[in-house]
Amino acid sequence: MVSWKRCAVGLLLLTLAVSCSRRSPLLAPTPSDLARVGPDSFLVELETSRGNVRLMAHRAWSPLGVDRIHFLISQRYYDGARFFRVVPGFVVQWGDPQTRDMTKRDRWGTGGSGKAIGVSEVSPKRTHQIGAVAAAYAGDPRMADSQIYVVLSPQPQLNKGYTVFGQVISGMAVVNQLRINDVIKRATVKGAAK
Repeated sequence: MVSWKRCAVGLLLLTLAVSCSRRSPLLAPTPSDLARVGPDSFLVELETSRGNVRLMAHRAWSPLGVDRIHFLISQRYYDGARFFRVVPGFVVQWGDPQTRDMTKRDRWGTGGSGKAIGVSEVSPKRTHQIGAVAAAYAGDPRMADSQIYVVLSPQPQLNKGYTVFGQVISGMAVVNQLRINDVIKRATVKGAAK
């Protein structure tokens, strides 16, 4: 028997898909994407200077971190920011607002929104497989803020130290093409965690 909550979530996501497809068919979630969205997850679309990347974020994996990312996206925090760390075969990273300013390039990677999560949500159950999306921080997982990375290959040494909260579900070829200075034109949420 299907619960009324699942029906409501399905109807909401279908409405979002239709409204998104009217604005831009490139951003409309596919039926298979929508099938993956649960009441505790949402899709993130990154329009980059190299193409689009779609991520699935799971609130159950990192409640405070994912709520923070959702809020920042809703505030257009990532729009216009650049990818500031690209290590082929390892990682692509973004989320520092200073990357909008080329005169601050020597400080790229040191900035954030100014509001750390405040707790560690690291779980060794969430592993760094290809396309894993995780929270970056310097020194202490409680200091995770706005910076995000995607791993380009399995990185098991990161499992016990960093919070994986999502997965690239389409556009991994785009992620592999990203370079330092490439821009996030727009980040949007498709569906929302409850």
